[in-house]
Amino acid sequence: MEKALTQLGNLIYDQIENSEFPWIHMQSRSTDNILYDPDLRQYILGPRMIRRHSRNIRHIRPFTQMVWTAWFTKELVSLRKTSTLREVYYSARGQADIEFAGQQESDNIITDLEVALNKPREEFHVFPEERSAIFGDLTIEYTVPGYEGRRMNLTDHPDGVMIGPALTSSEFVETSADKVLVVEKGAMFTRLVEERAHDKFNAILVHTAGQSPRATRGIIHRLNKDHKLPVYIFTDGDPWGVHIAMVIISGSANAAHLRGLATPDAKWIGVWGTDIIDYKLPTEPLTAFDHKRLHELKADPRYKGDLWQHELDIFLKIERKAELEAFSQYGLTYIVDEYLPAKLES
Repeated sequence: MEKALTQLGNLIYDQIENSEFPWIHMQSRSTDNILYDPDLRQYILGPRMIRRHSRNIRHIRPFTQMVWTAWFTKELVSLRKTSTLREVYYSARGQADIEFAGQQESDNIITDLEVALNKPREEFHVFPEERSAIFGDLTIEYTVPGYEGRRMNLTDHPDGVMIGPALTSSEFVETSADKVLVVEKGAMFTRLVEERAHDKFNAILVHTAGQSPRATRGIIHRLNKDHKLPVYIFTDGDPWGVHIAMVIISGSANAAHLRGLATPDAKWIGVWGTDIIDYKLPTEPLTAFDHKRLHELKADPRYKGDLWQHELDIFLKIERKAELEAFSQYGLTYIVDEYLPAKLES
């Protein structure tokens, strides 16, 4: 990674030495250049390229922001340090007087740098705040400074292990699990750990904390691709839960420039609209925003499959939604004792 950042710096230096206005060539991230690839089963960037050129007055601001961000991340890599997205934003303001309108603008520049280098931000040591977790019989070996070679089994901590930079960069040594069970909600993740669902289903449990961070999606992808573990996703029964599952399966438009985040063979096992009916779950009415989102999902090419269309139609027909916790009407252990075994078997 340090080599790629150095090459970018040398390119800009050479352009200046040659009396050129420096520029950076990269794929366009405009919405009309984000395409769904049915073979890869995820969004990709199309062929259109752009040139961010310091000669163009409109490009000077983002160009200088990107150059500083490239320098900052090179320092991180060379010093073997990490930074959060938030820290990059404040470091720019405090250390170099590089102005951003807000963190969103800073985050967008980091994404531009990913596109320019064809590398994910995690490789230049920039991460979001930790919020998701993992639990199960998986032995990892750390590679971060001070912990190189040290091993840990992810059942060692009863609350699960936070998915942060150290875990993301670790080697996955061995596991006895034969599946990955992904759950959206923290309360349900805790319930599964308490009920020893990892033993009952011989599974690694992953908590996404809502829409899963990229590091979490990368780990799910690694477990599926490198260890051949099938992945099952369990979310709230509403359009937002549905989309959490789909982003794990097919990626997102915002990360169309990256590979290694999608798990196309992962299965969404609920909560389906059909489950709301079959299990007579307590529900809440759909909001106008829910309705709008369901129609957007129906038009999204990622949802063209029969199951997706059927379940989206069910939500629209019954005009109701349900949370994972709704199963607790049948008892705290019903999810583990009845629902999940039936879902995994089917």
